[in-house]
Amino acid sequence: MPMRVWDRTWRWVIVALLLLGAAPAWALSLDEAKARGLVGEKPDGYLGVVSGGGDVQALANDINQKRRQAYQDIANRNKTKLQDVETLAGQKAIENTKGGLMIQSPSGQWIKK
Repeated sequence: MPMRVWDRTWRWVIVALLLLGAAPAWALSLDEAKARGLVGEKPDGYLGVVSGGGDVQALANDINQKRRQAYQDIANRNKTKLQDVETLAGQKAIENTKGGLMIQSPSGQWIKK
């Protein structure tokens, strides 16, 4: 992917993550789920369930559906692959995860950052 397109894609990924993280209806629930270690960020750009039942899975599914749509929009806008956007979003989400919250390692294990 050319560097210019990559920079533009990166900016849109950050905007998407900020918007999705700032959604008022889910912000408290998502923050609470993260703080309690029920969900964490995955390298593929999506939210994963670390532990918990149906409510946690429903929250993750809802967030992931919105992320996928945002990533697809970014990919379409920048004429790049969805997977490239997902990978970049995963890197940024893990980088931006606060210490003590859960992230998934490349081997698939959940660890505290």
